[in-house]
Amino acid sequence: MAQNDFTAETPDNYEQKCLCVLILDTSGSMVGEPIKELNKGLKAFYYQVMKDETAAERLEVCLITFESIVKCVQEPSLLRNFKMPTLEAAGSTRMVDAVKEAIIKVNYRKMWYRKTGQPYYRPFVFLITDGDADADQDLEELMFEVNAGVNEKKFIFFPIGVQDANMDHLRYIAHPSTPPMKLTGLNFVEFFQWLSNSVGVIAQSKDGDYLQLPNTGSWGQVAI
Repeated sequence: MAQNDFTAETPDNYEQKCLCVLILDTSGSMVGEPIKELNKGLKAFYYQVMKDETAAERLEVCLITFESIVKCVQEPSLLRNFKMPTLEAAGSTRMVDAVKEAIIKVNYRKMWYRKTGQPYYRPFVFLITDGDADADQDLEELMFEVNAGVNEKKFIFFPIGVQDANMDHLRYIAHPSTPPMKLTGLNFVEFFQWLSNSVGVIAQSKDGDYLQLPNTGSWGQVAI
């Protein structure tokens, strides 16, 4: 997949940016109620963030979906610059390829921030999946890449399992500092409300602040 290095883009503002990459499972197992609830959650997230003036000026969202292919359906951007898409489900589960694509996006976007003089928080990468990666996907290689990136403070990685997700595999690729979370039922709206509230806390912070993010009890639990 061709990568966007963002060199032709001009900053909207010079607020400290908070990049959030959402890697979303749109494989066939998400057909029906799961994809419907995911779309509902994304739209709730959009409207919640847009009500927070500071977060709306600082949060950039990138949407990457995966099924039989990986798609960047939304390049990193402030929410006001795009309409949240309606996702459809089909195909298999190229999960590893999608996470690798997200890491590349993070690296390019951070380079662009530095080149254009925009301060930024450490990016957040969320993987949301309800299944297991295709058999030919290299989980070990991804585990090393994720752990190296987190250890080097390049990003923070949060794996979220939905319904029948393989939590053992999510635990394997996760960094020890952020073990996988299990979504309760299809509580996507509650999850994205938590995420918007968390972004609000981050957007109001200053470098060196100790951040206490909202409790996740309303939507999920740590998988142990």
